[in-house]
Amino acid sequence: MLKEVIGVGDTELEALNDAKKQLGLDETDDVEFELIQRAEKKMFGLFGGAPAKVRIIIKDTPEEKAEKFLREVLDKMQLSSVEVEKKSEEGAVEFNLSGEDVGFVIGRRGETLDALQYLTSLVANHSEDPYIKVTVNTGNYREKREKTLESLGRKLAFKAIKTGKKTSLEPMNPYERRIIHTSVQKVNGAISWSEGEGAARHVVIGPDPKVKGNRKGGYNNNRRGGSRRSYNSNNRSKSASVNPDRVPLNEGGETGLYGRLDK
Repeated sequence: MLKEVIGVGDTELEALNDAKKQLGLDETDDVEFELIQRAEKKMFGLFGGAPAKVRIIIKDTPEEKAEKFLREVLDKMQLSSVEVEKKSEEGAVEFNLSGEDVGFVIGRRGETLDALQYLTSLVANHSEDPYIKVTVNTGNYREKREKTLESLGRKLAFKAIKTGKKTSLEPMNPYERRIIHTSVQKVNGAISWSEGEGAARHVVIGPDPKVKGNRKGGYNNNRRGGSRRSYNSNNRSKSASVNPDRVPLNEGGETGLYGRLDK
């Protein structure tokens, strides 16, 4: 949205200061302006003459557009009681939501929160301004969600090694799929990949066929007498050890949820 005002004064400087005042700016603030009309003195101090006129046009920054859109959506959702706290840094802005009704903003497994962040980012970056990363969070929900996904990925990775079977997860956005991949790829003996298209795209976790000892039915089935060793943290084979040096698949990019949203 553009903010346009026209300042009027006996001199060009007074007209400029009048326009700044209308915008709530200080007289010392630097702004771009257009001189519409120069001041003209009256002839003989009695006839003619005209005041100076200056126009200032200010467009909303990506952060301002994002915040305005976010508040409008919350109002439409009848969640005007939800408070919005903004935290800005270079190339990024985070909106933290709080209040009694914030649970409605999160939605099932964070789907509503993700959608709200996605749309807010679209609005913020729908211009010629430099791209900014937009995050919409509530408390430390996203941090908790990330830890939950990391734990899930590790658990299913060890399960895949033990049973020799693959497991398909529910559909997730690219950012959450990357968290799962990162967790799984750090466990020797397990791999993960994505299947499906669009909203149905999901992660599959299974045993790594390149690792010796991984076979259908579990990697301990070849023990004498067919006995199977109990599965716990004290008897995991070396093939199931955690390896922090394995490189994870990168589905989410470096720009957070959904990756960069181009214009």
